[in-house]
Amino acid sequence: QVQLQESGPGLVKPSQTLSLTCTVSGGSITTKYHSWRWIRQPPGKGLEWIGYLIYSGNTYYSPSLNSRTSISRDTSKNQFTLQMSSVTPEDTAVYYCAGPFSDYEVETYWGQGTQVTVSS
Repeated sequence: QVQLQESGPGLVKPSQTLSLTCTVSGGSITTKYHSWRWIRQPPGKGLEWIGYLIYSGNTYYSPSLNSRTSISRDTSKNQFTLQMSSVTPEDTAVYYCAGPFSDYEVETYWGQGTQVTVSS
């Protein structure tokens, strides 16, 4: 069974960069045709897709967040990391990592989520 665990600071100051890491166990982020996503849920709102990493290392981002979002990976640690620059209080949310996703049938798992608050 795949397990995902988010880690990172729970409080970030406005204009700074948010950095969260997702550690995956029970599966590999390099498995062919699989992708892995970052998703968030602001308070009182629905889920919002942030971006995703595919097995080859390519990344794709939500158009609304593309200019200040980056996803990278460390295959030796089976981790992928979200960085979001120039954060504002509107970036306050519970952040989740999830995967694997695939065009083929695959069971997808979610991390428990981590609360990130943007405040001075």
